[in-house]
Amino acid sequence: MKIVLIFLLMSLSLVAHASIEGWVTKDEKIVPNSDAMKIINGFGGWLVVTPDSDWEAKWNTAPETIPHFSVAKNVSYGETLTILTFYINPKANASGELDVLCDIKVTRPNGSSSANSKGVQCAAGKLQGNPRNVRLASAVIKYIGEEGDPPGEWIVEVTVTDKVRGTAIPLKAYFNLHKKLTIK
Repeated sequence: MKIVLIFLLMSLSLVAHASIEGWVTKDEKIVPNSDAMKIINGFGGWLVVTPDSDWEAKWNTAPETIPHFSVAKNVSYGETLTILTFYINPKANASGELDVLCDIKVTRPNGSSSANSKGVQCAAGKLQGNPRNVRLASAVIKYIGEEGDPPGEWIVEVTVTDKVRGTAIPLKAYFNLHKKLTIK
């Protein structure tokens, strides 16, 4: 039911060499862009839809601890998902401040919108630490499959914008909502 994502952070370096742009593995190989993970103009974004209820405890660990998350692909009614957006290498302005916005859209299988927010502040303030550190955007979204929700493929789209750099990254993930199968 759930595909375990060894969260690529297992193979991605939390701190990469400054000369390397993009998401990279521990051995500094560049990870190619995909719908859910991209690098544009040196700024990176990554969208994860997870069923893990303990995602926050997994994330809030020592920097040398690499968290592991499950990725939601098939979800039953009543299950809770969390939409997480990560980013790397935001550019700071002359005062050392960063400004990252998120546009968040969740589309039901029938094409109607479940959520549609634009310009959500996802990160602001002084840039702390190495810009190449993986950071979690402050916009964390919960989803619960309710009985009235249409079954089928749901589309999650997040555009992460580094306003200082002038770069927007469109990210996309999918999950299928279905009735829980009962075995007799």
